[in-house]
Amino acid sequence: MSATASHRPHATWPRSRPHAGRWHTLAAAAALSLAAAGAQAQSLKELYEAARAYDATYLAAKAQAQSAEHRAAQSDALARPSVAATAAATATRTDPPNNSVTTLTATGPVTVPTGQTVTSRVTQAGLNARYPLFNRANGATIEQARKGLESAAAELEAAEQDLIVRVAQTYFDVLAAQDTLATSRASKTAITEQLASAKRNFEVGTATITDTREAQARFDLATAQEIAADNDLRAKRIALDQLVGRTGVQPRPLAVPVALPAVAPANVEEWVTVADSKHPTVRRARVGLDVAQLETAKARAGESPTIDAVGSLGATDSRGSAISAAGRGMATATSIGVQLNWPLYTGGLTQNRIKETLALEEKAGNDLQAARRGVAQGTRVAFFGVQSGQARVSALEAAEASSKLALEATQLGYRVGVRVNLDVLNAQTQLFSTQADLARARYDVLVGGLRLRQASGQLAPGDVEAVNRLLAR
Repeated sequence: MSATASHRPHATWPRSRPHAGRWHTLAAAAALSLAAAGAQAQSLKELYEAARAYDATYLAAKAQAQSAEHRAAQSDALARPSVAATAAATATRTDPPNNSVTTLTATGPVTVPTGQTVTSRVTQAGLNARYPLFNRANGATIEQARKGLESAAAELEAAEQDLIVRVAQTYFDVLAAQDTLATSRASKTAITEQLASAKRNFEVGTATITDTREAQARFDLATAQEIAADNDLRAKRIALDQLVGRTGVQPRPLAVPVALPAVAPANVEEWVTVADSKHPTVRRARVGLDVAQLETAKARAGESPTIDAVGSLGATDSRGSAISAAGRGMATATSIGVQLNWPLYTGGLTQNRIKETLALEEKAGNDLQAARRGVAQGTRVAFFGVQSGQARVSALEAAEASSKLALEATQLGYRVGVRVNLDVLNAQTQLFSTQADLARARYDVLVGGLRLRQASGQLAPGDVEAVNRLLAR
């Protein structure tokens, strides 16, 4: 069969040609199936709340933050009085040597023992109290504990922001995997029809065997892609179920038409400025510098005196033959005073401790600068990533429209004999690939917007609600 004959129209062609509106039908069917699934699906906000009560990483950070409150409360005891109770009971028995003296009497010798057992029982009880009047080290320690509360709050905030991003990423990963699988199946269906058409045309002599083999190769590839997409969807579903502590989770798709939010403010430096003051990493680094400075102050306090008010109240009950009659019975003692402790020489301990804390203070300052620079860089990268993602979505939307027109034109050319089967297959592949890329790009923009707010330290549960409003009801 000649090449010219392979492109010649045939009288029986209308029964075997692909339908021009088939792609719209497949897209509509996929949209209807997603809408039906969305009726029982869970929203992003609902799954975030579930993860907030289940995710072990977040719950561990929450428990860590709660422990910081009690740790700070412990330091408050340094500025309060302390009272301790003491008690002791002692019993003593003394047995002298077994000596005796023999005395002659009228009736004969008489032996008389010379030793006598001696006993004593002493019971003591007392209260000792101490109240710090002046102690610079205690003041620095208390302030450090309060700074620790700020650091713990920033760590919990960072953990919550991380949870939001992880839930959103996993949520949209499932949607993207669903879209990829739906696109793979739609592509396979279209290729199946094209394969059947090529076989029929070959049988009636209007096409070459090459068209059939090309369609068969595309069909086999589409089958492999469908299997891979189905497996990827299973893996993504397992990850989402594990994150939220549920089984069979079905996320809601995006509402159609998709309207992605714009980046506001549009100036990257405004995001960087906010990040420098609000990002949890920068805030923790600032707290770390404050704590290091307080540690230096505490080390310097080692050269200062401490003054404490001290007092004691005690009672002693003494009994037994070893105690004189004047000392037997209950005796009480009370004392109150002020105690001064001034270290004059510590063998170089205090001076070297001061030098150590000064070096650590310099380290904390450098850590703060590194944190600020890292956050600024991360914020800029996230900002431009979202901008690039939005531009890519716009380009892919235009590419999708162009690919649909190109496919329709290729189908028309195939029907009139100016295009071959391979051209139709290539146009189909381009359209479905563009649609899959477009869906993935939209999800990336939404997650990128959350990552941008996380990078600038502004991400909050309210941002989940904003994304949630973009989902189908």
